[in-house]
Amino acid sequence: MTATVSGPQADQAPSARRGSYWITTFGCQMNKADSERMGGILEAMGYTPGNDEHTADLVLYNTCTIRDNAEQKVYSYLGRQAQRKRVNPGLTLVVAGCVAQQEGESLLRRVPELDLVMGPQHANRLEALLTRVQTGQQVVATDEHHILEDITTARRDSAVCAWVNVIYGCNEHCTYCVVPAVRGREQSRLPEAIRLEMEGLAARGFREVTLLGQNIDAYGRDLPGITAEGRRAHTLTDLLGTVHDVQGLERIRFATSHPRYFTDRLIDACADLPKLCEHFHIPFQSGDNAVLRAMARGYTVERYRRIIDRIRQRLPDAAISADVIVAFPGETDAQFRRTLELIESIGFDQVNTAAYSPRPGTPAADWPDQLPEAVKVERLQEVNALVERVAAERSARYLGRQEQVLAEGVNPRDPDQLMGRTRTNRLTFFAADPGDGRPYAPGDLVDVLIETVRPFSLSGRPLGREPVH
Repeated sequence: MTATVSGPQADQAPSARRGSYWITTFGCQMNKADSERMGGILEAMGYTPGNDEHTADLVLYNTCTIRDNAEQKVYSYLGRQAQRKRVNPGLTLVVAGCVAQQEGESLLRRVPELDLVMGPQHANRLEALLTRVQTGQQVVATDEHHILEDITTARRDSAVCAWVNVIYGCNEHCTYCVVPAVRGREQSRLPEAIRLEMEGLAARGFREVTLLGQNIDAYGRDLPGITAEGRRAHTLTDLLGTVHDVQGLERIRFATSHPRYFTDRLIDACADLPKLCEHFHIPFQSGDNAVLRAMARGYTVERYRRIIDRIRQRLPDAAISADVIVAFPGETDAQFRRTLELIESIGFDQVNTAAYSPRPGTPAADWPDQLPEAVKVERLQEVNALVERVAAERSARYLGRQEQVLAEGVNPRDPDQLMGRTRTNRLTFFAADPGDGRPYAPGDLVDVLIETVRPFSLSGRPLGREPVH
């Protein structure tokens, strides 16, 4: 599980200087988007970005509880900050996100130095909650809360690519997953509000937007309306059509998809709308139908394969990424082997892997057939090795090809290089100066001749611009 910190300052005038802040983000893209919102709120309040978490006046951990190791890492970070606060009582210490939602007031008992514990549904209420903290209260905000349309400006970590939430929460009941309990029920944003946010991003120079939802295929099913054809009026496919022509945006992505709700109509939209990138993130979680039933995923391996086959019929070069859980309670060696076979036969471009981790309050956590840690480690190592080999085979197709790359920033390991992604989401490195004295910059779309391929990244030579006459 990765932890990231906040990035460049948003173009928002602070009201009055309050000191410095630091945000560390654990977990998924939804958490990263929430952190950008909270960073924007803090800067509107007058806080400025700190140099590090050990000197900032306000420290916020935006947490993830999908796996136990991520949760324990948060407690390790909190222990160091609690020691700081005993010496410096003026430090404001905040825990946001999924661990906050799950633990609630028990977090205050475990870390009494905390000032604010707030679940993900309360991210946009950060200013109001901090106002209560400043009156001397310890605040816990984990009650069910309707997520209103956001009127804050996010502190974006990138000046090129942006996240845009389109649906919050999740109504699924996967037996291993704590997300519905900590993020609440589905709440779709209105398409007009989403488009307005994207237009604002384009006006500020952003070139790419990724639409986010815990289960993005469920977008709109909580919104009213039925079409003349008898289907619901608001779907992800409809939304993509609504936002596709936003002027200034070059690329649109979306994540994360659920196989139960993934439709041919959505695949056709991705093939027909040129700004939609040829990359699909569709978790499969297991290659065995009995395990999928135990997980309550609501689809079969055969259904998943049909989705991939249909994508490759319409978009033969599309990249497919996924998530998988190994060593789920009761998973036999034969069932695990079926997962390996699925990975190899489909040929994924990337797979996020995890060994099953019992999460409090989920049905699977109480099942008696938990697998030993040694089995979890062994299976995770085996699946990781296969994922890397298959990814390398998929990367090989890029060698010698010309790929359009959206430059996102400077390679932190080589200041003479830029890095960005192909439309199929392959990380690509190339020289910033193509040799004509007119170097490329973040935000440029660059044609790159791929000369080196690796399992999860590419390197190449920029082909240069047309000469100026």
